Amino acid sequence: MTRVLVVEDDPQLVRALVINLQARKYGVDTAPDGTTALRIAAARQPDVVLLDLGLPDMDGTDVLRALRGWTRVPILVLSARRASGEKVAALDAGADDYITKPFSMDELLARLRAAVRRTEDVPLAPHTTLVTTDGFTIDLLAKKATRGGHDVRLTPTEWHLLEILVANPGRLITQKHLLKVVWGDSQSNKTNYLRVYMAQLRRKLEADPAHPRYLITEPGMGYRFES
Repeated sequence: MTRVLVVEDDPQLVRALVINLQARKYGVDTAPDGTTALRIAAARQPDVVLLDLGLPDMDGTDVLRALRGWTRVPILVLSARRASGEKVAALDAGADDYITKPFSMDELLARLRAAVRRTEDVPLAPHTTLVTTDGFTIDLLAKKATRGGHDVRLTPTEWHLLEILVANPGRLITQKHLLKVVWGDSQSNKTNYLRVYMAQLRRKLEADPAHPRYLITEPGMGYRFES
């Protein structure tokens, strides 16, 4: 049974979530504040977390950072905060998805299922590093890309970006994270770097670079690889 930890201080929303999750055979724990959430998470080891940002004792982003200190389980943020900056901050802190309130229960459950599926995928190990799409193939171990039977020449920077995205299929990787990992802290605001290099990768790998199928932009937030 998949265990879900619901961190939310609105009793009506908690009740609705518990009813819907239990009806679909999820195990559910609830916490009305951040302190309780961290205690329950450590004791119960949930498989996925639904986390409100507006908690009574601490900001949900702080709970997110604390959880990311020891667990990689999917964390879906539920929040009434709609500003792009709030979303980026939560994603940078380690959230896997960001759902704004009010939301439909069907959409939430679909995103929850998708997050759980991603964790059930076989992780990329040394003997399973071949990523194949209809358009190209990436060998993460050999650090080699091929398209149409021919090798694709990538610069070290292009490869580094591609490797991060391909190793996390379906997951949004924020601009800030990519800039920090590839170029370092001092370049964390140089989003124009990303636009240039992502455009180069699309020209080399996508059949229609202007309408990419695999290397997807999430405007104002980051990029994702869709396999």
